[in-house]
Amino acid sequence: MARRSRPAVAAGLDELLAAKEMVLVCGSGGVGKTTVAAALAAQAAIELGGRVLVLTVDPAKRLASAMGLKSFGNVETRVSLEGLVEDGRQVRGELWAAMLDTKAGWDELIRRHAPDAATRDAVLANPLYQNITGRFVNSHDYIAMERLHEVHRSGSYDLVIVDTPPSRNALDLLDAPARMAEFFGSRLLRWLTVPYRSRMLTLASKPFYQIADRVLGSHFLEDIAEFFILFQRMESGFVERAREVELLLTDPRSTFVVVSTLEAAPAHEACYFVDELDRRGLPLGAVVLNRVLPDAIRAPGATRAARELAAALDAGSLAADAARAAGIDADAAERILTEVAARFHDVAVVAKGEAERRSELASLAPVVASAPALPSDVHDLEGLLVLGDHLWRG
Repeated sequence: MARRSRPAVAAGLDELLAAKEMVLVCGSGGVGKTTVAAALAAQAAIELGGRVLVLTVDPAKRLASAMGLKSFGNVETRVSLEGLVEDGRQVRGELWAAMLDTKAGWDELIRRHAPDAATRDAVLANPLYQNITGRFVNSHDYIAMERLHEVHRSGSYDLVIVDTPPSRNALDLLDAPARMAEFFGSRLLRWLTVPYRSRMLTLASKPFYQIADRVLGSHFLEDIAEFFILFQRMESGFVERAREVELLLTDPRSTFVVVSTLEAAPAHEACYFVDELDRRGLPLGAVVLNRVLPDAIRAPGATRAARELAAALDAGSLAADAARAAGIDADAAERILTEVAARFHDVAVVAKGEAERRSELASLAPVVASAPALPSDVHDLEGLLVLGDHLWRG
């Protein structure tokens, strides 16, 4: 598949986030996408100022723990950054966080688009509606897009950073508005509602519905038909809103950030997602490479230094000298140093593979930022700011 060449304008993540109002962070599972989204939001709130919201639509709900919060939901919650910034820097803005609540989102949509109070109350009380909003996984995608639109249109935030589901599911998210618009014109919707609109067909099909009621339960199909007939009364509002959401994704104020590690599978997935963004005409702003190995591993002379370290260990006194300096057992020091020297070749080979994949990914986006593997998993705001500092510096 042909890919677009790298845009000529290069900038850092700081300039990219300063210029945008909506940033959608995408990537495959396990690459640290949720943590990167939260780190970028925290860093933007500190460095750029204004009100910054990080919104997760990932059902895994990992963002709360990464931000040190016990829980948060559909309503935006302010995250305190006070006392976390050192080196004389000031916190310029506010950090807010929210998690998508599918049921609450659907209820809000019905209240907004219902043409009258009677239709609103009938839909909200319909048993099928309650099942759809509580159980249909794919309804989550459309509600997520609606939520983005609502937050952006409210003007309450200067920057909204969205943590999306893993990349293949993120494509469902991007396609959700179009699917909603198509749904209202679908044959399925007409098939479900026509028998209840037409007296002649109702009489002709009455035996079928009587049998269905015995099998599926009393009034099951009536509930379905009633729901979709009520739903059709809100068609214009839903379709118009779906088109607005599609326009928001391609708006110059919106951009996408693709997160990947430099392992083969996630890097391949990142390339696939970049291609899909390109095919849909959606703007790629940056690629973030997470948990990369240090460049020093590939530095000239590094391999020779590892060989000389192994030779010095064989010669005798190096491990004992290191043990005395560190105040540790000499045998333990020798085992550790011997393992490091022996494993260096393997790590260097991995680093060369990473370098090749980095070159490929770097050719796809105007901004490329990277962060090293941190000593431990990020589970609090301090950790997010450490990661954010790395990403800010590129």
